[in-house]
Amino acid sequence: MSLGILVIGLNHSTAPVQVREKITFPGDGEGAVTRMIAEVDGIEETMILSTCNRAEIIAIADDPSSAGEGLIQAIGRIHGISPDPIRPHLYFKEDLEAVRHVFRVASSLDSMVVGEPQILGQVKEGYKRAACVNATGPILNRLMHRAFFTAKRVRSETGVGLAAVSVAYVAVELAKKILGELKDKAVLMLGAGEMAELAARHLSTQVDKPIIVINRTYQSACNLAGLLGGSAIEMEKLDDGLSSADVVITSTGSRDPVILSDQMKRIMRRRRFRPIFLIDIAIPRDVEPEVNEIDGVYLYNIDDLQAVADENAGERHQEALRAETIVAEEVTKFMNWTKALESAPTIVALREKLEGIRSAELSRCNGKLARLDPAEREIIEMITRAIINKIAHDPISFIKQSGTRARRNLCLDMAQRMFKLDGFVSTLEPGEEERTENEPHHRNKR
Repeated sequence: MSLGILVIGLNHSTAPVQVREKITFPGDGEGAVTRMIAEVDGIEETMILSTCNRAEIIAIADDPSSAGEGLIQAIGRIHGISPDPIRPHLYFKEDLEAVRHVFRVASSLDSMVVGEPQILGQVKEGYKRAACVNATGPILNRLMHRAFFTAKRVRSETGVGLAAVSVAYVAVELAKKILGELKDKAVLMLGAGEMAELAARHLSTQVDKPIIVINRTYQSACNLAGLLGGSAIEMEKLDDGLSSADVVITSTGSRDPVILSDQMKRIMRRRRFRPIFLIDIAIPRDVEPEVNEIDGVYLYNIDDLQAVADENAGERHQEALRAETIVAEEVTKFMNWTKALESAPTIVALREKLEGIRSAELSRCNGKLARLDPAEREIIEMITRAIINKIAHDPISFIKQSGTRARRNLCLDMAQRMFKLDGFVSTLEPGEEERTENEPHHRNKR
């Protein structure tokens, strides 16, 4: 039977940058887009994961196949495009494969740079945003907690994250690959966000000249420049910065290109066509692709980093195999837990727990009961069984409530938590849930 867990999305392996930059779920800082996705017919729980290399919707649905089509249409509406051109680039994963995918993503085994440390934080941020708008429920909550726990195991039990690198690091490696020694190069950093700061920190150890930082918010540029011992200039002076730079790394959050073709033509004439290297690691792209056609301009985007990333991946390959084993173990545990979300195992577990309590209490009184004759002992047995049956009646009626998958799952999850049935119906080890990150346990608004 389908569990209703599905993942639909695209990433660096399935879609080139010109497709990925069109699907970035803009404006979801307050969860507005997550709320829109949650309203798609058939969707009961959902969250969005959007990074420079992937855009995914993780959802729980009664009928994943029909819900998947609804999600594809919603993606088109949100981005104002026809969904048909992006269909060939989308992957659709359900149940076991969806769980494995989520665990691998959180553990940075599905990243362009395996072991990169940023992805777990991005997954947590997407989950937090969804929880804050009540778009999550018992299945997605447990799925994400287990994903976080799996990622922790991978980090602590393998070396996949040792000397971990980021996309920003690979961008600097690409600059070195192209130019060789960077010490005498003038570097311009366009953007002051997390990725820009990571790139700038790597660069600061490679160059002698102060790094110039430009950002739409001048104070942010000043703050980053101060950390690097560089200097900041206003966005209005971007042309001046481009005129003097040898290497430019761009990573802004702009929806539109920041460096235009006509602009670079003017700048290259001012530079007398002295070569300039632009490394654009932003999604959407900061530099118009046509810029690469200008004499003396060498433009590289985030997809060009893949070859450099592949060169650095060899030493982590063996550790990644160990990490995959951990993921497989945790996927099995999660799938065993989902089996408990059928009413029969939970009802059986509740009866077994109550019977265990009854038997244990009678055993404690065995000495006193020994003075009773067999008929009196049988009466005690009948009375105590009747008591636990009456205690179990209302919870079992609650568990058997009909309704949507979300309602049924919520009832079962509540019953298992209330009566602490984990040890009876799942493989979750005592205390594991508490050892995961302290994330919210929101309930679906439905």
